[in-house]
Amino acid sequence: MSKPDYMNTSVQEPPLDYSFRSIHVIQDLTSEEPRTGLRPIRHSKSGKSLTQSLWLNNNVLNDLRDFSHVVSLLLEHPENLAWIDLSFNDLTSIDPVLTTFFNLSVLYLHGNSIQRLGEVNKLAVLPRLRSLTLHGNPIEEEKGYRYPGVRAASQSAKFLWKCLRDFIGCDL
Repeated sequence: MSKPDYMNTSVQEPPLDYSFRSIHVIQDLTSEEPRTGLRPIRHSKSGKSLTQSLWLNNNVLNDLRDFSHVVSLLLEHPENLAWIDLSFNDLTSIDPVLTTFFNLSVLYLHGNSIQRLGEVNKLAVLPRLRSLTLHGNPIEEEKGYRYPGVRAASQSAKFLWKCLRDFIGCDL
């Protein structure tokens, strides 16, 4: 299967879903079975998942140590990862490892413990990021978080970075 064909078919694949598994460290994903959905998860000949979505929500993760390595063990094409759900964990910052997934378009970080709005600056290098959730984090209390442009940021990543730079004083 050619890469363009893979990109088209894997978007329709169900997510690799590790939500509600009480996962404490990323390495636990290698020994944990993902949740099953209505459609079965397809795998490559090597046994890796053919999806572009990884759901890790509602766990107890407080860091993403070894994230890239573990993702490469789970996904046939980790470079095509487009959707990561890390909502409702115990993350206190946005790990720079997330910026290595250049095809990332959806990133859910709501319901964590992220305290500094400046953490979002790290994501400026993601050209396809279109949906970012941050509500339910302590950063909601920072001046500028509720600015209408920040809430509308899922419309355009470029707009998000402009809003952050102009209204929060971030230097991008």
